[in-house]
Amino acid sequence: LSGLLLLAPWQMTAASEAEPTRPARKLDVWYVPTPHEVVDRMLDEAKVRPTDVVYDLGCGDGRMVIAAAKQYGTRGVGVDLDPARIREARANAKAQGVDQLVTFRVGDMFETDLREATVVMLYLLPELNRRLKPKLFAELPPGARVVSHDFDMGKEWPPDEYIKLGTSGVYLWRIPEKGQQ
Repeated sequence: LSGLLLLAPWQMTAASEAEPTRPARKLDVWYVPTPHEVVDRMLDEAKVRPTDVVYDLGCGDGRMVIAAAKQYGTRGVGVDLDPARIREARANAKAQGVDQLVTFRVGDMFETDLREATVVMLYLLPELNRRLKPKLFAELPPGARVVSHDFDMGKEWPPDEYIKLGTSGVYLWRIPEKGQQ
């Protein structure tokens, strides 16, 4: 029995070290949350359906995939370099009752496998959007939607739609059929 008691503190320490407490590298952007009304419009413009899988790259507090899960019953995945944001996102999902539908991962968006995504949500700087473009084309299926708050993908990939919302903007792209890129 005393052996079990000695192991318990060690096991708790190992479990708490499994996920980092600080980002593994310098963050690409500062955390600035997308206003809830813009999130709702992004989801609406993407025509999110219950069968979609929504990814948010640089998910922050998780509001985009949480809103998709609450409003449409979709599965979602949020990825962020900052473990503090991931802990906050998980707590928010639990508080909203959608933690069984959404997953949050500490990770690098450039190393995240996007093949199951049908909708990708972004609120990143334009240079990050442009760096993501080859990955989006390579991994997303034709017809997948990419939605960005405020920032475009450059002149080489004009949006299919642009919606002005006061001081914010929403960009929408659809991944074309292979060979039409």
